[in-house]
Amino acid sequence: MNYEDVVNAVSELIVRAQTELPSDVVQALRRAYEIEESEIARKNLEVILQNIEIARRSKLPICQDTGIPFFFVEVGTELRLDFDIKKAIREAVRRLTPSVLRPNAVHPLTRENSGDNTGLGVPIVNIDLVDGDRLRISYMPKGAGSENMSQLKMLLPMETGKIKRFVVETVARAMGMPCPPVIIGLGIGGSFDVSAKLAKKALLRSLDSMNEFELEILEAVNSLGIGPMGLGGKTTALAVLSNLNHCHTASLPVAVNIQCWANRRAEVIL
Repeated sequence: MNYEDVVNAVSELIVRAQTELPSDVVQALRRAYEIEESEIARKNLEVILQNIEIARRSKLPICQDTGIPFFFVEVGTELRLDFDIKKAIREAVRRLTPSVLRPNAVHPLTRENSGDNTGLGVPIVNIDLVDGDRLRISYMPKGAGSENMSQLKMLLPMETGKIKRFVVETVARAMGMPCPPVIIGLGIGGSFDVSAKLAKKALLRSLDSMNEFELEILEAVNSLGIGPMGLGGKTTALAVLSNLNHCHTASLPVAVNIQCWANRRAEVIL
């Protein structure tokens, strides 16, 4: 494995994620369409499903907001690399802008656009060491409409019962802004910064992997009736996916990272 191997693999990963929605997300949208009773909601879901198919067939981005690039990388401890993984990922992002990716990265104060989706800390690359000799790269573009509706709260240690309420309040406040039906990433524990990372990484999970705790929160969220695109309906969220981390005895960080219906993600193993 060399530098160009990774650049090419990441380039293919980006194109796949931007043009083909994962099957579990598509199936969840179809189920939402099948159970929906509101004519307006059904029409919105129908258009979403048509959009997904057109993007897949035409190899065009599913959404005009191709997001800020997030990568989660697992490096096997037995793997020997003589190049910088972050530089290879950065090069792949640069090469695909603006042909596939819209230039979205701007300086936080001057708002000057770098023009190639790179800059201070961008693309955002999280690296973890794992057992084995493989390199796993997961890519998740995150649009601003959903990201702007995300929230983090430092609850008191005894307020575990308020987690569901915080999630529901966050979605209720967002209304139609994040292009529902949304997927909710929930990070519980760790610390202020760790809970946010947990919530983001939870969005990589399959929508079919929800546990009882997550399903209970999902039911509460869908009872809001916000519906597809905020115009009413049965399905406000497709899934609630959580990650937990032990935390300080005097702390309970909770982060809610909202993702739009276009939960674009893909991974490659080298």
